[in-house]
Amino acid sequence: MNADELQSFLDEKVTQYNTQDFIDSDPVQIPHLFSLKEDIEIAGFLAATIAWGNRKMIIKNAHRMMEMMGNSPYDFVISHQEKDLKGLESFVHRTFNGQDFIGFIKGLQHIYQKHNGLEAAFAQNQDPFSMQKSIHEFKKLFFEIPHAVRTQKHISDPLNNSAAKRINMYLRWMVRQDTKGVDLGIWKSISPAALSCPLDVHSGNVARKLGLLRRKQNDAKALAELDTQLRILDPNDPVKYDFALFGLGVFEGF
Repeated sequence: MNADELQSFLDEKVTQYNTQDFIDSDPVQIPHLFSLKEDIEIAGFLAATIAWGNRKMIIKNAHRMMEMMGNSPYDFVISHQEKDLKGLESFVHRTFNGQDFIGFIKGLQHIYQKHNGLEAAFAQNQDPFSMQKSIHEFKKLFFEIPHAVRTQKHISDPLNNSAAKRINMYLRWMVRQDTKGVDLGIWKSISPAALSCPLDVHSGNVARKLGLLRRKQNDAKALAELDTQLRILDPNDPVKYDFALFGLGVFEGF
């Protein structure tokens, strides 16, 4: 395929997969449960945090997280008592356990009480064409308070050469202006042009087969390489191609 054919092919796949049907099998359904901005962004943050492994199990456990917070995530984050946190101790999703869940609730409370919420915390260090420094700085803010060292691993750091797949996916959900109703687009202070593709084994393999990526590891350097190529295809909404790469990999075994 030449460049024009590749873009046409990928645009077709975006149209095919960026539809409401996508929500039914994806963790993005969790923030869609809510209408209050703070509920949406907290639900999305927690669901994205555990978004690795079997997708059905991710969705099941993310629903359980919401239930454990009385299906009012913002109210729980802001108003919880120590006895409420006790009820989270039984939670487990792979290596993310109850101790980590409690640590994240405390970290989120700190973000809302001291840093004006999740959107403001991510927006304050953004570059025009990258959110990677913002993610690095957000992690520092989140863990300013006392916390278990083990919990730090559940927020990736792009400046430590991580592709930060889950947090880039979360930012796509919150920022991208999606006319199809999949991404929620509730954050207006961050430009979709600054977003990065959630790079994982599926999107990485497809990107390599299509000649969009040469680096073999799925790390921050690979993400920078892929982002450069996707920004050539659409500088204003490069991360829309996540739907094409992910759909080709997961649903078509491309």
